[in-house]
Amino acid sequence: MTERKLSEAEDASFATGQSQYRTSIMKEYNPECTPEIESWLELDDQERIALVATYHRVAKIKLPSAAAHAALHAIVENQIALNREPVVRAMDRLGKGGLTRHDAVHAIGSVVPEHLFDILKTDQNDDAATSQARYYAAVERLTAASWRRGEH
Repeated sequence: MTERKLSEAEDASFATGQSQYRTSIMKEYNPECTPEIESWLELDDQERIALVATYHRVAKIKLPSAAAHAALHAIVENQIALNREPVVRAMDRLGKGGLTRHDAVHAIGSVVPEHLFDILKTDQNDDAATSQARYYAAVERLTAASWRRGEH
């Protein structure tokens, strides 16, 4: 039996871990609609970030750092797609509090850099589970009212 030589595209997708046999390809992102979980998770992080950045660019939303903004969106959407319960609960709570889905993503996304900064500024030698618990606790404290007041 002879081995079939991989095409250049197959070889590239194998080398990068990306399959050319995706079941569905997500072509656009809209923060007001929950992405279809399977389609979102099939994308790699750079593809997710690119979709988010494209949305904001097309919508002509001016941002101080489009790349950082898109990355934070992707982080929150990943947590929702992976059913991280504190984040899912926060999305529901923030929506019931009157925030649009897009603003709820921003509110939760605002907790991420604060959490990272807290890790860096303090001499915490927490294990991953403890650090994650601190992040989730901050997400759980987030309300629509606190977000509107800038208290996050």
